[in-house]
Order: sequence, then C-alpha cells, then structure tokens
Amino acid sequence: MLSVSIGTIIWTSIAFLTVLFILGKFAWKPILKAIQEREESIELALRAAENAKKEMENLQSSNEKLLNEARIERDKILKEAREAKELVISTAKGKASEEAEKIIAMARESIHNEKMAAVTELKNQVAVLSIEIAEKILKQQLSDEDKQKKIIDNLVKDVNLN
Repeated sequence: MLSVSIGTIIWTSIAFLTVLFILGKFAWKPILKAIQEREESIELALRAAENAKKEMENLQSSNEKLLNEARIERDKILKEAREAKELVISTAKGKASEEAEKIIAMARESIHNEKMAAVTELKNQVAVLSIEIAEKILKQQLSDEDKQKKIIDNLVKDVNLN
C-alpha cells in the first residue's frame, strides 16, 4: 500500500506552484498576447468585411464573394489560433508532467533513504539491547561463588579437551 506523507504533498505542491508560476510568468503572457493579436486581426477582418458589405450593397454579386472570403479567412485565423493554443497547452502539460515525475522520483528516493536509516537505527538499538541483556545474565550467573567455580571448572575442562 502506498502511503503519502505530508512532506511529499507539500513539496509536490511547491513544485507544481513553481511550475505554474514560471508558466504564468513566461509562457501565458506571450500566448495571450498572440491570441489577442489574432482576435484583433480577426476583428479588423470582420470590420473590413462589414464595411465592404455596406459599400457593396449595390453590387450584390461582389458583396457575396467578399463575405465568403472574409468568413473563410476568419475560420482560417480561428483554426490557426486554436491550433497554436492547443500546441502551447500540450507542451505546458508535458513539461508539468515531466516535473511531476522528477519530483515523485526524488520523493521515492528520499523515502527509501529514510527507511534505510530507520532500519540501521533499529539494528543498532537491538544490538545495544542484546548486549545489556547478556550483561545482566552474566552478572546474575557470576553473582554466586558456587556458580563461578562451576563455570571455571567447565572452562578448564574445555581447554584441556581442545
């Protein structure tokens, strides 16, 4: 089961906000400016078409031709603007995904390192506890003089046998 810590959430949020800030500072303004310029050019084209329509009301056939051309141009400009917008958005999403993956990888590595440190600390504590238990058992075994003599005798026999 995957558990997420508060620190991971905070660092992920900070990284996401940093990416969002960078995109807002450097990417969105040029995009919005380009879209606004496109809209202005579209509006200018539409105004020109309307003026031409008013001037050409007497010439019905020419008027229809100009309106069709203006509509085609408007559609073309809108299509190009949409394509540019989609391209910029997909690029930004791709970069954000890459950053998120990097942050997740760093978080996993950090979790692994912390886990290894905890395991090492636990091993050290078990070793200290084992030594303390052995020390208490030895003190208890060596507290009685008869037990000390038996241990010495057993050790001497073992030495003689070896």
